[in-house]
Amino acid sequence: MSNLSVRSFGSGFHWGVSIAAAQNEGGYLDGGKSLSNWDTFARKQGKIKGSNTPCVSADFYHRYKEDLLLAKALGFNAFRFSISWPRILPQGTGKVNKEGIQFYHDLITECLELGLQPFITIYHWDMPQSLEESGGWTSPLMIRWFKAYVQVCAENFGDKVKNWIILNEPLSFTALGYMLGKHAPGKTGLQNFFSAVLNAALAQAEGGRVIRSSVKDAYIGTTFSCSEIFPHTQSADDIKAANRIDILMNRLFLEPALGLGFPRDDDFPMLLDLELSTSSWKYTSQMQFDFDFIGLQNYFPLTVRHDRFVPIIRAAEVRAKDRNVPHTDFGWEINADSFYNMIRRFSKYKQIKDILITENGSFFKDTVEEGRIADVARTSYFQNHLHSVSRALADGIKVRGYFAWTLTDNFEWNEGYNARFGLIHVDFKSQIRTIKDSGHWWRSFLTSY
Repeated sequence: MSNLSVRSFGSGFHWGVSIAAAQNEGGYLDGGKSLSNWDTFARKQGKIKGSNTPCVSADFYHRYKEDLLLAKALGFNAFRFSISWPRILPQGTGKVNKEGIQFYHDLITECLELGLQPFITIYHWDMPQSLEESGGWTSPLMIRWFKAYVQVCAENFGDKVKNWIILNEPLSFTALGYMLGKHAPGKTGLQNFFSAVLNAALAQAEGGRVIRSSVKDAYIGTTFSCSEIFPHTQSADDIKAANRIDILMNRLFLEPALGLGFPRDDDFPMLLDLELSTSSWKYTSQMQFDFDFIGLQNYFPLTVRHDRFVPIIRAAEVRAKDRNVPHTDFGWEINADSFYNMIRRFSKYKQIKDILITENGSFFKDTVEEGRIADVARTSYFQNHLHSVSRALADGIKVRGYFAWTLTDNFEWNEGYNARFGLIHVDFKSQIRTIKDSGHWWRSFLTSY
């Protein structure tokens, strides 16, 4: 890795780490915060591995100064975090919680004093439980609720923060939360999914418009999870299966945001059902917003085969371990060349101005030995994926930043505390932080001017 140099990325490059309120903050009822959808969902039997909850998590709410100092010590110059909707608007709308607002003011001030450029994610999957009980993302009132929430964020933090991310991975929270039931709120069914998809696509654009009109010189983006999709064989059925998964994972939300409307494909009748169910043709212009950047979030490629027994998508994953290819302890394929291919693919949309890598990282089972975590595989993962970013920059692609996922181990949604992605190990009983070898590598890399 001797030819990997921080200098080659340019002096204005954003080097950051990303966290999320629901995964890191804890303090679930502190400072006037109300219950979130994830606080409630995690208490349902069998939903979270180990019956874990995010009530305390990494306790960022009380330890943010320590964690920001660690981020700075590792050499980062940017910090991406999300606002907890129930912390600043406990009922979802109406009265603003002054303690919650002050917490984020203090957090932002600390970032700025340390030279960490704050990037705010407005929605990273946690909403007040009261709104979830009124339909959440399926409610026809959702756009009104969301715009009011964004306005509160803009009015309170817009004088200090210029970097804004509207949604985090809308496919994830709509598909996993409102179709498959694996994430909060645990709803299932296509009708719930269709309603959530349309509302999220509209909210994404409306949120951008609120920030644009309220925050001077704002740099506005939104983020999409993406994966290169490979057919298992070159059979016509496998190729069509791969195309259907590609539409869902890589195009369903990106293209409406770019003004292209929902993707269409004759082989995928679900798309027609979505159009008819939501009358989405009426909304094409409303789903579009002129984002300053698109956040690309990539962890793995996916290989799929045709499977007639799987409803609607008629496709199934062919797991990495079954194909004898390198993979993380999640079973996700490790393929930095595929990461490069996705950056190139995003760059070919002429509507995209800048690309930021807003999440990239890996889960491997860490072993603490004499106070050290020698996470060689995670370090190698980062090195190889940074080479892909370097290749893209050499091609002239406007990649403006890279944010590692994540700073500290945290609550990994339905995996609970089983899956650790952090550069810093957290003992969740004592809250002691220990920098992993991957974190030490980042410090060496980012300070090697």
